[in-house]
Amino acid sequence: MSPRMDNPSLVVPGALQPLLDLTEVIGKVGVPQTTLDLVRLLVSEINGRVYTLEDIADKADKRLAKVSDWRNQTVFDDAERSALAMAEAVTLMTDPVDMAPDEVWEESAKYYNDEQLGAIVMHIGLVNFWNRVNVATLQEPAAFR
Repeated sequence: MSPRMDNPSLVVPGALQPLLDLTEVIGKVGVPQTTLDLVRLLVSEINGRVYTLEDIADKADKRLAKVSDWRNQTVFDDAERSALAMAEAVTLMTDPVDMAPDEVWEESAKYYNDEQLGAIVMHIGLVNFWNRVNVATLQEPAAFR
């Protein structure tokens, strides 16, 4: 299937750089890059954007391939598991009253300070943003590398 248009971040003047800047800021607050990669993969998988797995899966950390079954895997530490639980809750938003349940937030707060939690939440939102833009415009995985 052909894309409906060029990627909107390239079409809308000035749109791409702020998104790249936000990505850079998120990466500078002390959340391990592997944790951000795990979150990106899980969010993308939940959204049906499995091509993101191909983008990262060749990295040295083989745990990345197990992210879809993170609850049943023992290879993730408690901090990573808390970030994955946050990613799942915020992406799925299955509870109409408490879309990011207190217990999920409190567990993550054991391992991350407010700045890091903010970065994780923004990262989840940004990955969801990219997934939805790419789905809406039928972007192919190789089209935006």
